[in-house]
Amino acid sequence: MPDPVKTRRYRSPRRAEQAAATRRAVLLAARDLFIAEGYAGTAVAEVARRAGVSVDTVYSSVGRKPALLLAVHDMTLAGGDEALPSTERDYVATVRAAPTTRAKLEMYAAAMRERLPHVVPLVEALREAATTDPACRATWEALETRRADNMQLLARDLRAGGGLRPDLDDAEVAHRLWIGNSAAYYRLCTAGGRSPEHYAALVLETWTSTLLAD
Repeated sequence: MPDPVKTRRYRSPRRAEQAAATRRAVLLAARDLFIAEGYAGTAVAEVARRAGVSVDTVYSSVGRKPALLLAVHDMTLAGGDEALPSTERDYVATVRAAPTTRAKLEMYAAAMRERLPHVVPLVEALREAATTDPACRATWEALETRRADNMQLLARDLRAGGGLRPDLDDAEVAHRLWIGNSAAYYRLCTAGGRSPEHYAALVLETWTSTLLAD
């Protein structure tokens, strides 16, 4: 009996580019709606209309509404039009390349100053929806877990740069970083009309005074 013929999947570069462009259009439309209308006020049908696609295309290119908000969050945090994982974000590379722990903290605070004004409304929309929607609750908890894990990676990078307090282990360093880059901390620092620059200065002062040995 002859061997079965093995078929090779053909992937069209043009089709892949079209799929990526469709996904970007969906994410950009969703971002504008989530920021303007909140989670509850954003309809997937309206996202599809603004992106010029069908609702089924929104689901197939990104996912259901909680996944859509998470992808928009990641795109906004990356500072571009793609939902990049944390290791591929440009500011992460900048922080890692900084020569000292103090410089790494300065670079990271500056990155949060630029991104959190756009990210915090999305995070708060997801947190609010999580109080009544089980799918949003699961997405919110996964996001918080991922943020904590990323702070563990940052803590290790800071340790490699030298200068951290010797009485703090990486878990405690990560916890303090996690508090400082949270939506709640950002909102408190910018209350009363205070600027993102005020947040960045305050969080950097807090991190350097509580984390660095000198």
